[in-house]
Amino acid sequence: MSDDLRARLVAAGVELVAERGTGALSLREVARRAGVSHGAPRRWFPTHRDLIAAVARVGYERLSARLTALVPLGEPRADLLALGRLYLGFARDERGMFELMFRHELLRGNTEDLRGTSRPLFALLVSLFGPGRADAATVAAAFWANLHGIAQLRAWGSLEVVGDADADTLLCTAVDAYLEH
Repeated sequence: MSDDLRARLVAAGVELVAERGTGALSLREVARRAGVSHGAPRRWFPTHRDLIAAVARVGYERLSARLTALVPLGEPRADLLALGRLYLGFARDERGMFELMFRHELLRGNTEDLRGTSRPLFALLVSLFGPGRADAATVAAAFWANLHGIAQLRAWGSLEVVGDADADTLLCTAVDAYLEH
């Protein structure tokens, strides 16, 4: 088997997640889509978790491409709003992938180094809170949790409990709250 087959298997997994969600992601279905025997993926992915971690890595690469394309303006509010909108857009546009990427059991115990892949994204967020801010990492983590919560609540259709506030209104409110401190 070549690296090309591994890439085909991962691409088939990415397609499955996009079309049918994370529950459809199985070694057997990935093999069927890639046009190989159901045992063929085992060479590259000995476990189901190895397969889903490889697919999740694609999600981190896609999110990273969106966020690293952000050119900071040096204006914290505008920069955080831009990053937040990109993040929320990714969560909306790639819902299945977003869900897969943040499954806690994937962050350890595989060869994909998802935690290492996500660190530069977090470092970007920390940098937007300013190099002179001693608590930048803590504030960035709290902001990210807030941002992730907005994305999840929107995906679940739960934002109506806050009345007329949409995801962007909540994002603006969060940015303002974190910059005030």
